[in-house]
Order: sequence, then structure tokens, then C-alpha cells
Amino acid sequence: MSSTEPKVVDEDVKVLHSMGYAQELSRRMHTFSNFAISFSIICILSGGINSLAQATSGSGGIGIGIGWPIGCLVSGVFAICMAQISSAYPTAGGLYHWGSILGNRFTGWLTAWFNLLGLITVLGAINAGTWTFFEGAFPNLGIENNLTNQTIFLAIITGGMALINHYGIGLTMKLTDFSGYLIFATSLALAAVCLIFAPSWDVSRLFTFHNYSGDAGGGVWPSVSDSWVFLLGLLLPIYTITGYDASAHTSEETVDAARSVPKGMVTSVLWSAVFGYIMLGAFVLMIPNMDDAAKQGWNVFFWAMDQRVPGGIKEALYLAIFVSQLLCGLATVTSASRMIFAFARDGGLPFSKSLAKVSPKHRTPVIAIWTGAILSWLFVWGASVVSIAGTSAYTIVVSCTVIFLFFSFAIPIALGLFAYGTSKWPKMGPWNIGRPAYSLFAVLSILSMILIFVIGVQPPNDWALNITVGFVVLTALIWFLLERKRFQGPPIGDVIAKRQAEIRAAEAAVGETH
Repeated sequence: MSSTEPKVVDEDVKVLHSMGYAQELSRRMHTFSNFAISFSIICILSGGINSLAQATSGSGGIGIGIGWPIGCLVSGVFAICMAQISSAYPTAGGLYHWGSILGNRFTGWLTAWFNLLGLITVLGAINAGTWTFFEGAFPNLGIENNLTNQTIFLAIITGGMALINHYGIGLTMKLTDFSGYLIFATSLALAAVCLIFAPSWDVSRLFTFHNYSGDAGGGVWPSVSDSWVFLLGLLLPIYTITGYDASAHTSEETVDAARSVPKGMVTSVLWSAVFGYIMLGAFVLMIPNMDDAAKQGWNVFFWAMDQRVPGGIKEALYLAIFVSQLLCGLATVTSASRMIFAFARDGGLPFSKSLAKVSPKHRTPVIAIWTGAILSWLFVWGASVVSIAGTSAYTIVVSCTVIFLFFSFAIPIALGLFAYGTSKWPKMGPWNIGRPAYSLFAVLSILSMILIFVIGVQPPNDWALNITVGFVVLTALIWFLLERKRFQGPPIGDVIAKRQAEIRAAEAAVGETH
């Protein structure tokens, strides 16, 4: 610890107190650790590989060569706007607070529910993808791909992720730091292996369009027009480059949060975009034949690796990728549990007092951790049991994740467009891109949200529109019938001053002194 760190932490705590909250969580993360937790959830070795067929069985090589950068830019504009807001309001469960402070109780409540559902479903998607990867990478283990084995596997790994989180941010931080280095090393190693064993480096393949929708693409997408098949392929980078909100969710555990958190968000997206492009571009160059690759559908990664990469090297890469995917899930449990904790702290969830309780020994929201883990496991199990029209559980959870998460991103961003310069947002934080730049990126984010929603409800995911509308109707009914008068939202004005005694008591209960 540097000689200046205690002063910086004191300033972090003062900011937290000024927002009406106690320093109950342990503030031990630094800039790299905050970056690493978002970088670990983005994990190009998870979504980038498990969702690869959305591009290769859609528009072919151009889905990576052109589609990946476009999708990353879409995620990037969201990350920049969220980074700007996080610098001004560095709290756990960041999006919920932003939606409340920049709007009102209802917009904060709606943001929280969208984000919470997105985090639960993204944890399910990550772990469902990990099962699919495990089953494809290690067939010699003889574990049959059926619902029972999948359910047991997901229960074991999700429970392990929750257990590690249970025992404190220190262990989780060490593992996510390691994950950051592992993702860098493995993605470069995979890219190098692909280039070494590629028959030739035909770069034009990355910019060549083919419409592989329908049977030509193994049924990943139904038969659609050329423009739509390219747009559908954008779900690969847009889904993969999510999770950077984890930097905001761990704000209360980060030193110099007003600067470290926005840096963590933006750099995690930037480096994921760059390393993902190198890795996936090299993979496309290695593919023996694009027409044959498209027909493989969701199995394209293992098919190409079997065609080109010798045993030993291939298995070593598989092991590193599998570990990275497990650590991706671990970081997501951290993010989801902090969102649950922050929302419950203000009474926004059933059993809020229990969910907001912090373990004095481990300084973690233990019940929130296990609740998030169990809900994600139940979601994947339910999706597997009631798979819609034969659509895979993985496709179901991925589509829900994209819509729910990006809606939760867009609400506070749009509110900030009008709130900045008013009493709700009088000034930007120390990480400052300026009002004109924020306004530009906010407008781009809103337009991107429209694009994401339109893409996300196209066949075979057209049922996602009904799910989203149903969720909005349900939340509206709950709000107007139950929560409108009960839920007060984050503390503001005189409430903050009145809570100072409660803040001191809460910090004393977990052994925090200042």
C-alpha cells in the first residue's frame, strides 16, 4: 500500500457517505483489478468462441472482418457513456443508482430490474456455454450430453463460483487478476496456432460475404436476406462485449473509484475488441473451407481445430479456454451479487434485509451471492426444459441477456443526456470527456439500443419480443400496484443526513473504522 492510498480511500468513503451509504464492503481493488473483473466477464474466450457460429454460419468471414469491429463499436459507445456517469456516482449496483438519481424512483427501479435480469441471464449464458464447450472439448471423458449431466455440471461450477465469492473479494480479485493475464495469453496463443497451421493467409476471406442462412449454415439462422443475415451476426460481438458494468458494480470495493472504474470499463472493452479481432481473424484464416465451416453450425470451432491443429497443442488450448470460461462465470457472480446487494439495500427486492446483509467476517453480501448463483442455475435449467420450438437453451439465454442488459444500460444514459447541468447531475466526475462528447455518445447509444432490439427479436428469436413486452407489462403492474408507494429509492436530501448514524453503526458492525 502506498503512503497516499489511505487518503485516497478516505476520499472514496466520504463520497460514499455523501450518497447515504456505509463502507460495508472491503475496498481492496485497484485499477488493474477493476479492469480485470470486466475483462474477465467479457472474456473473448467464452462468448467469442461459443457464439462464433452466429457469424460463420451467417455472413461468413465478413461477419468477423467487418461485423466484429462494428459490434465492438456499438458496445464501446455504451461503455464510454457509462464510464462518464460512473465517475460522478461510484457506487455498487451503479446502473440502479444512475437510473434513480438522473431520473426518478421508477426509472431507477426499472433499470435495476432490467440489469438484474440481464446479469442473471448472462451468468446462465456463460455457464451454459461452458458446458457446451466442456462437452465438445473433452469427449474422451465419456460424459453424455443430456439434461441431467448438464444440470449437475452447472450446479457444481456455479456453486463453486459462489463459494469462492463467499469467502471475500481478496480471493476473487486474485483469480480475476489471473484471468485477465490468462485471457491475454491464451487468445494470442490461439491466434498464433491458427496462423501457423493455416494453409494460407487469405486475408480477403475476412471481407468476403456469403449468405449462409438456412440449411447452408447448419440451421443456425433461418433463411433471411443478405442484409439481415449480416445484422444478425452482430449479436456475436454485441453479446461477447458485455459485462463491463462489473467495474461499476464493484465501485465500493475499488480504490480511487471515480477514476479507476471508468478506466476499467473503457479499457476492458478496448482490449477485448483488439485481442478478439486478432484471435477470431486468425481462426477464420485457418478454416479449411468456409462453405464446409458454415454447415458445421455451432460445432464450427471444434471442427476447424480437429481439421488443422494436432493433438497435445489442441488439448492445451482447450484447457486454458475452459479455465478462462470458469473464471468468467466467477467474475459474473461478483457483479450480479453486488447489483442484488445494492438494490436490496434500498428495499427494492423481496427479503431485502437479508439480501443486503454483509458478512462481518468475509465482508461480502453472502446471501446475495448465493441467491444470484441459484437463480442463474434455475434459469438455465428452465430454459433447457422448455426450449422454445427446438431453440437451444444457450440461444434463449443469450438473446434475453442482450435485450435486458442493453436496456438497463440505455435508460440511465438517456436520462443523463437531459439531466447533466441540472441539480440531478451538476458536474462530471474527475474522468471527464466533456458535455459535447457525452451527448454525442449518448445519442449513438440510444440509436444502437434500437438496432439491438430490432436484431434481437428477429427469427429464430422472435419470441424474445413477447418475453420483453411481457416483462415490461409485469413490472409496470408490480410498480403501480405494489411498489409505487412503498419503494423510496436511493437516499436523497435530508434522508442522507439522517442516515449518518446508521452508516456509522453499519461500518462498526463489519469492523470498518475511519
